[in-house]
Amino acid sequence: MINKFKKMDWGIILMLLVFMCISTLIVHSATSYDPKYATYDTKTVIFYCVGISVVFIISMIDYRLLLKGWLIWYGLGLILLVLVFFLGAEINGARAWFKLGGLNFQPAEMVKIVLIIGIAHLMGRRQGETLNLTSDVLPIAVFSIVPFLLVMMQPDLGNAIIYIIIVLGMLWIGNVRYTHVMIGVTAVVGFLLIFGTLFNTYNDEIKTYMIDHNKLHWYERINGFMNPGNASEREVYQATKAKIAIGSGGLSGDGYMQGDSKNNAFISYPYSDSIFVVVGEEFGFQGGAVLLLLYFLLIYRMIIIAFQCNDKRGSFMIIGIVSMFVFQIFENIGMMIGLMPITGITLPFVSYGGTSLLLNMLCVGLVLSIKMHQDKYEIDT
Repeated sequence: MINKFKKMDWGIILMLLVFMCISTLIVHSATSYDPKYATYDTKTVIFYCVGISVVFIISMIDYRLLLKGWLIWYGLGLILLVLVFFLGAEINGARAWFKLGGLNFQPAEMVKIVLIIGIAHLMGRRQGETLNLTSDVLPIAVFSIVPFLLVMMQPDLGNAIIYIIIVLGMLWIGNVRYTHVMIGVTAVVGFLLIFGTLFNTYNDEIKTYMIDHNKLHWYERINGFMNPGNASEREVYQATKAKIAIGSGGLSGDGYMQGDSKNNAFISYPYSDSIFVVVGEEFGFQGGAVLLLLYFLLIYRMIIIAFQCNDKRGSFMIIGIVSMFVFQIFENIGMMIGLMPITGITLPFVSYGGTSLLLNMLCVGLVLSIKMHQDKYEIDT
């Protein structure tokens, strides 16, 4: 146990503590306008304390034990994704949550790490050799498409897209053939072009269908992003107000607790999905840059651990985790400044939320486990 603590990456632990301070302060500011959110900052500290405990516990467990049970985790994940349709609660138009007392648990979040473990196992059989289309790439695609479709049916577009990003990131580092990459890129570009054409051609019919099925908010998000010039004020309201609030922060911001957007309810969910708006408004470009620098240092350290890993499966897992973090950061900030469509993706380690934070901490614990068990891997092999 003592030897394992000596191998602990204390730099990553320190960064998590810094994130805890940042998250608590920003959540406190973001919820100060409404007394019903008064305990969210305290809950954030509690979630972080539990999360850091999870990091230490997971880091002490040999990650290969999780790899051995990959099929069990996959089956459990699918069962939860199916059960949520029958037993889950509908929040913001998506039936994606289990209510456990005063807490909400989202199985789609857990399935992210299930996918990473399963794909790492499947690719690890090749030991770094070029992936074969029929025996490697297609099984991974089938493995991933089932949870993807289940999450899309909730509907939860944000997490569904993250699944795709995880698969693509891991396939890329897993030595996929360039011809297969070109086929995939062509298919994605073709799909987007066809989707965009059909969406604009049958815009009125799609809107009517969404209204009839109580999914208008999905239409508004897509139409507001694809056709901002022709969209209604309601469809671009969130994106427009977010850009105004961030722009008002200027270089150094309006000052802590001084942002007006949350106090006047201009921004929805300023403590969760839209928390970067609070950062930009109160701390300006400088505050946003410092936050991005902290993300860069965390991800950089994870990539270094992946390069130093002797086990290909461990490297694949870390790259899957890094792909997930990078996309979530890019999407969350991008949707607040108009580069990406509005989705329900939170900002890792900063947004309020127990399920997402604990998942992120579990991922960090896996990265540290991979780092701490390399000597044992060398002996075993």
